[in-house]
Amino acid sequence: MKRTINKAGAKMKKTIHITFTCVLICFALIAFLSTSNTRKAGKGPQKHQTKTQKDNNMYNKLTPEEEYVIVQKGTETPFSGKYDKFMDKGTYTCKKCGSELFKSSSKFDSGCGWPSFDDQIPFAVKSQPDPDGKRVEITCAKCDAHLGHIFKGEQITPKNTRYCVNSISMNFIPAETKKTKTEKAIFASGCFWGVQYHFQKAPGVISTTVGYTGGKIENPTYKQVCTDKTGHAEAIEVIFDPAKTTYEKLARLFFETHDFTQLNRQGPDVGTQYRSAVYYLNDDQKHTIIKLINILKQKGHAVKTEISPAKKFYPAENYHQQYYEKTGKTPYCHTYKKIF
Repeated sequence: MKRTINKAGAKMKKTIHITFTCVLICFALIAFLSTSNTRKAGKGPQKHQTKTQKDNNMYNKLTPEEEYVIVQKGTETPFSGKYDKFMDKGTYTCKKCGSELFKSSSKFDSGCGWPSFDDQIPFAVKSQPDPDGKRVEITCAKCDAHLGHIFKGEQITPKNTRYCVNSISMNFIPAETKKTKTEKAIFASGCFWGVQYHFQKAPGVISTTVGYTGGKIENPTYKQVCTDKTGHAEAIEVIFDPAKTTYEKLARLFFETHDFTQLNRQGPDVGTQYRSAVYYLNDDQKHTIIKLINILKQKGHAVKTEISPAKKFYPAENYHQQYYEKTGKTPYCHTYKKIF
């Protein structure tokens, strides 16, 4: 009887041991599968890296020297920066994002070896203590680019403040010595990279900005416009000097650099955001476009270009601006072909 009980007890222990082992294996398998799925879903560091890369694409490309100061918070050698003794009238902007930071009227020669300002453009610069607590760092309020440091209580200017800034952290826009009368035009003809490539080279054009217009939502992003659900078209805003060119010349260039017979597409790019459209700002522009379209129709072209009154124009993300100039590439679906 005793032997029978011992045998049954041993069998029960063995069964419990096997069951416990199976439970441990199941838990280990569940943990492994959970980790595997997390990696496949792109969570953790991989997602953070992608976001960082996306943020970098939003701003101007920096040289290694610029990145050392602007991103890694380094300092340029004193008296070496191009804006140290520079006193021209104009505006200083952020090298990374282009935001306006300081007016030349606030600049003074402190003798420290770096550009000095006693005031900022309102809300353009923010400050925070250095990690060691010895100085106060100043950065661009928009993109967090490192600018330099701020010092107070030196009694150098009436404002008793010195923004000590690295030249390499800034660009300079000179003040207009003589205001030029300008006019504006807005065109849409497919991917705005190629459109800007041609218009920025046209005589009389002062500036070009790619962006979005004609839609129903405010402040659209490139990602939103690509869904083809915003109603916006990829477009270009052209500022030109009417003393050097005319709206009609620019409109002719518009027609001669894209296929206006295609509906809601341009080459391989398909969607209403790639439509051919002109957004006129006054009746003269409207009548000019109608005249040119009639000429094209007389030449046998089936024109699909939309004519609409201009709506608010929203500039695109910085990495879209001057795309081909930055990359050194050429347009894949915008080529010049003389028609008129």
